[in-house]
Amino acid sequence: MASYIELSYWDLAAASVLVLIDAALSIIFGLRIHRSLLVAATRMTVQLALVGLVLTFLFAVVSPLWTGLAALGMILFAGLEITQRQERRLSGWWSYGLGTGCMMIASVVVTVFALLTALRPTPWYDPRYAIPLLGMILGNCMTGIALGLHTLTTSLVSRRASVEAQLMLGATRWDAAAPVTREALRSALMPTINSMSATGLVSLPGMMTGQILGGVPPTEAVKYQILVMFLIAGGTALGAVAAVLGGIFRLTDGRHRLRLDRITAVKPT
Repeated sequence: MASYIELSYWDLAAASVLVLIDAALSIIFGLRIHRSLLVAATRMTVQLALVGLVLTFLFAVVSPLWTGLAALGMILFAGLEITQRQERRLSGWWSYGLGTGCMMIASVVVTVFALLTALRPTPWYDPRYAIPLLGMILGNCMTGIALGLHTLTTSLVSRRASVEAQLMLGATRWDAAAPVTREALRSALMPTINSMSATGLVSLPGMMTGQILGGVPPTEAVKYQILVMFLIAGGTALGAVAAVLGGIFRLTDGRHRLRLDRITAVKPT
């Protein structure tokens, strides 16, 4: 039977000293990130504590309604993170709707695919499997979409003259924006590629490490990690492609004109 080492609050308090050391180093070297570091650490602790309570409730009730509501809440909050990571945002509801919608479609499709094929829990919406799996896919999909949209808007602004020149010569909006599209998609997918390349030899992912510490045989933990990495790659690619193409659609029009007026002002840094 699998066993695990139970952590006490004193164990967590001892580990938090490392964060305090980081904050002290920030003060010593004048990095001015100690406040952000402490706020982030506090926010993470509170969020995870609340998540622990929510998951305890979900695991007890095993309801498709509550599982769906929890998933929807995760997606909506992730959409806010995508919006906040943009230096140049799409105007109107597109600023929130595009990234959130693409992330929802990609993460839900890939999660349901894994639940119905590889994992096959009973019932298939069992939150013990669905919520953690969705969370891992969602987090990486969020990063990919945020990077893709950031690169797209930034590159269109910097390459405006080149794109408009091609449009005036008769190129369609898709052809004129093709170099920018490729750059945005490479930016979106590169973290996933780097993660897959380094996993195993350089790093042991958190999920795999947690399973091993929890008593799961290493060979089984490896299988789950490979599955998760494949799902992350598929979800990130699907979401990034949809978001970038949606961004191109929004920032051009039916007359094949570049519409940078649909980008809001640059956030002050």
